[in-house]
Amino acid sequence: MIWLDLIEARVDSAEPAVVTDDGVWTWRELLARSGGGVEFLDSIGAPAGHPVVALLTSRPMSFALTIGAAASDRALAPLGPRLTVSELVPCVEAVPGEVIVTEAEFEALAREVAARTGRRVAVLPDLPASGWRRDATIGADRPAAILHTSGTTGIPKAVAYTEGRLVARVKVNSQLVDLGPGAVYATASPFHHIAGLGMMFVALGSGAALRPMPRFDIAAWKALPASGVTHALIVPTMVEMLLDAGELYLPGLRMLQYGASSIHPDTLSRAMAALPGVGFVNLFGQTEGSPITALTPDDHRFAAAGHAHLLTSVGRAAPGVEVVIAEPDETGVGEIHARAEHLFRPDADGWLRTGDLGRIDAEGYLYLSGRKGDKIIRGGENVYPLEVEHVLASHPAVAEVCVYGVPDRVFGEIVAATIVPAADVPLPSWDELRAFTRERLAGFKVPTRWETATELPRNATGKVLRRTLIDKAGGE
Repeated sequence: MIWLDLIEARVDSAEPAVVTDDGVWTWRELLARSGGGVEFLDSIGAPAGHPVVALLTSRPMSFALTIGAAASDRALAPLGPRLTVSELVPCVEAVPGEVIVTEAEFEALAREVAARTGRRVAVLPDLPASGWRRDATIGADRPAAILHTSGTTGIPKAVAYTEGRLVARVKVNSQLVDLGPGAVYATASPFHHIAGLGMMFVALGSGAALRPMPRFDIAAWKALPASGVTHALIVPTMVEMLLDAGELYLPGLRMLQYGASSIHPDTLSRAMAALPGVGFVNLFGQTEGSPITALTPDDHRFAAAGHAHLLTSVGRAAPGVEVVIAEPDETGVGEIHARAEHLFRPDADGWLRTGDLGRIDAEGYLYLSGRKGDKIIRGGENVYPLEVEHVLASHPAVAEVCVYGVPDRVFGEIVAATIVPAADVPLPSWDELRAFTRERLAGFKVPTRWETATELPRNATGKVLRRTLIDKAGGE
């Protein structure tokens, strides 16, 4: 079975497939519009067998074009329309093809990128309803889309979301978040991201309806009940924003999925109080494959009942996933390797080498320690930033923190920390924070360089850009 089989099975359904403020597209209309997407790609001369680069946001036309592109063997390769020309050019050059499809809002950007990469530009119109069309030769190894990694540690890498592995991912994800017919799924992640387009594939494959959110703000969140939203995905910073505004409660919500970072125990406690009866789930993975592990609704309830340490983990292996720690050090930390049918970029031996560092406790919970490149080596001792961040984040005066290494002539690297102070608790002196950290960690892990910031630098998906702080520190 391939992902398109799951979609084609609903070609005559009058059930909702996409719900917006402007109305509802049934499955019948969505798939008819995807036929219009095939005609559009034909009209602009997009060759079969080549991906189509796209600068799009989460809108019904984007979903229809994605399906039409997959059905005609011209997988969409969306990129972030908020990126700069210099960021987009190397990504476009790495994707074979002739055309960049864009929304009108980003046409000037697309034309500048096209001029530097030898592509043509086509603006996505309102696609007509032309009937379902599908290339009969598409098999399990054909890509339904090309997604790119977030690029937090370098140029984003292209990852082919193949039809067969997508079916396996739909099965695992929908089981973990209780997603299926009758559900309405909203994600605040950008269209080009795994939690945006990647979850679109999961939701539609499970039979759920989509509620697009082209942009996230409090007003957009408050509008979701009118669409009957039952499932939503946001990042912890959005949870904080909604809690502070007193607007997290969403009538009809059954499951709140969050990602990009862990959630503070105090935040979870407030969120669960604001959303009684709602399940919380955190899925750990990456563009190359997700989920790898899951912190389930039961785990969250257990954490809220007095076992808050679980919130510093990313849960246990997802169904059907093998997770191992490769070459662990004396503390049990090593690179996380995973193997499963729904991971998109495994090596020849079937293992996905994630580049993430972590350890697994006696109960099977995975605790992240950072990326391989983030590890700080201070005087020959290994320091894992996330371990230090979890300690500092437990201080009531610390709202957010990022820990990183900066060059040092004596130790090679020293530990630095950038703190975002809490709004309602005075920030103690650096000596007091050092003492607080030293009570909980070995001395070589305690930051020796400190600074404050009003906010941490993040990419569009909410991930902290550790490299930005490292580069800033190195330039001083």
